Amino acid sequence: METMAAIPNSESPIIRHKCSACFKQYNKKEHLIEHMKASYHSAHQAKCVVCKKYCKTLESVREHLTGPLAKNNCACIFASLGCNVCLKMFNGSDDLIAHRSTCCLAPASFPGLENMYVDHGVRHEMEFDDRVPKVIALDCEMVGGGSDGSLDVCARVCLIDLNEDVIFHSYVKPIIPVTDYRYETTGISEDYLVNAMPIGEVQKKVLEILYNGEESISRIRLYGGKACLLVGHSLDNDLDCLRINYPDHLIRDSAKYVPLLKTNLVSHSLKYLTRTYLGYEIQSGAHDPYEDCVAALRLYKRLRSQEHPSSELVIHENDGEPYEFEKRNNFDLLRVDELLKKSPDELLMMSTSNYRCWCLDGSVLC
Repeated sequence: METMAAIPNSESPIIRHKCSACFKQYNKKEHLIEHMKASYHSAHQAKCVVCKKYCKTLESVREHLTGPLAKNNCACIFASLGCNVCLKMFNGSDDLIAHRSTCCLAPASFPGLENMYVDHGVRHEMEFDDRVPKVIALDCEMVGGGSDGSLDVCARVCLIDLNEDVIFHSYVKPIIPVTDYRYETTGISEDYLVNAMPIGEVQKKVLEILYNGEESISRIRLYGGKACLLVGHSLDNDLDCLRINYPDHLIRDSAKYVPLLKTNLVSHSLKYLTRTYLGYEIQSGAHDPYEDCVAALRLYKRLRSQEHPSSELVIHENDGEPYEFEKRNNFDLLRVDELLKKSPDELLMMSTSNYRCWCLDGSVLC
């Protein structure tokens, strides 16, 4: 959208070039084009439900609607008809009340899991639709090693499926002496680790589940094959402690997913994300790996269920399996003079996301 503003003592108005996504304005069309190249606006970006402004993260939308410097008009409308958890807006107060009863989820628990060993392995029926990758959530609890207890050592691991059922749970024998059990945070004492499973066996069990019977490692690296999508929070730490190298395109990490980041694109804690986007508290005492698995999984499912009007779904040509997201910039395909002829709306239609939206996982179901 081009806007014109008259200037005193001037015969011709100045044309302002307005971004159709974030509404920033520029004096020159070239500057708008450079902005579009760098912003990666797309239908997958978080958006204000009132004015439709595109934002980098959901946190930016939240500040736009409810923060101390919120946009007045948007804030007033959202305050009466909007849900503070999922940031959706409804037609009336009755619809909003009915929605809130399902939007705020109940805490998850598995009483007695801390005293159990669970191993359902690849025989467990995690999902019933062979057209889409199975989904596994993983969380590990770390104790401290080294002279000052600062080295993270895996001491407990838990895996759950899409239905929040435990597939595998075990304590892990530390690979180095434990100097700090971090009991207040982990709830783990020496007794739990005396007869724990060695890290090599745990790694083998976890990989069997994640590979889901897929024998071709090269196929997993390229396309995924039958391998599972792995969900979690700060999965780099968990995979490092398990000595597992899993393909990036099969990882769904809530600590790295752009819409869930802070406004400065730094990760939130899982505790904050659960309270803010699921509506309940976790980690009020010692961390429970099952509780953390469920929280990360629910975040993934909630954001995967979003519907975005987009044609950015990338499918492997032979068998319909999702493969690694490739960031691309369509603006480089046209000459500058061709871009200058495009309207702001047309430039927005050309723009693509710089991350793979989780909604695309759900699109494969269609």
